[in-house]
Amino acid sequence: MDIVERIEQLFVRHGDAPYEGARREAISALEHALQCAQLAEWANADESLVAAAFLHDVGHFLAAEAIARDDRVDDRHEDLALPFLSAGFDASVTEPVRLHVQAKRFLVRVDEHYARQLSPASQHSLALQGGPMDDDQLAAFEALPFARDAVQLRRWDDLAKEPGRRTPSLDWYLALLRDVRERPFLDSKTGIGATSVA
Repeated sequence: MDIVERIEQLFVRHGDAPYEGARREAISALEHALQCAQLAEWANADESLVAAAFLHDVGHFLAAEAIARDDRVDDRHEDLALPFLSAGFDASVTEPVRLHVQAKRFLVRVDEHYARQLSPASQHSLALQGGPMDDDQLAAFEALPFARDAVQLRRWDDLAKEPGRRTPSLDWYLALLRDVRERPFLDSKTGIGATSVA
C-alpha cells in the first residue's frame, strides 16, 4: 500500500478519537493535525514543513494499533513515526516530526513563559518526556540541522487546539503529501538535491 494511502487509512481509523485521560484535548486528533498544518501554511512554511506539521502526531495512531494506551507511560510517538514516515519522505519531513517532542523540552528550558501556556495534556506529557532539557541536551539539540523547524512546528502544535476552527480538508493535505513525496529533495544546508527514490 502506498504510504499516503496508509496515512489516510490511519486518519480515517483514528482521527476522530479524542485524546483520552490526562492527554485529553478539546479537539480530535484529525482536527489538531489539520489546524497545525493550516498554521504552517499561514506562516508561509515550505511544503515539507507543512507536511511535517500535518503528520507530527501520526505516531500516536501507530502506537494505538500496537499497544493499549496508558496515560502513565510516554508512547514515544515521535520515534514510532520515524521508520514509518521514512519509507516515503525525506529528512525535511521526518526530522521535524522526530524532534517536535524535544522542541517542547527545549522551549520550556529557554522560554520562561512557554510552560505556562501549555495545555494540561501537554504539561502531563512533558513530565513523561523528561521535563526541561539540561545544558548538554540543550547544546545537542541546538546543533541539529532541523532543530529550528522542529521548534516552529512545536509552536504550531501548541496553538492547534481551537474547537470549531475551519480548516482545509483531509484530502487537501493528502494531496500536499503526494506533492511533497514526488518532488526532488533539496538539502537546505548544502543546496544539493536528488530525486527521491522512495
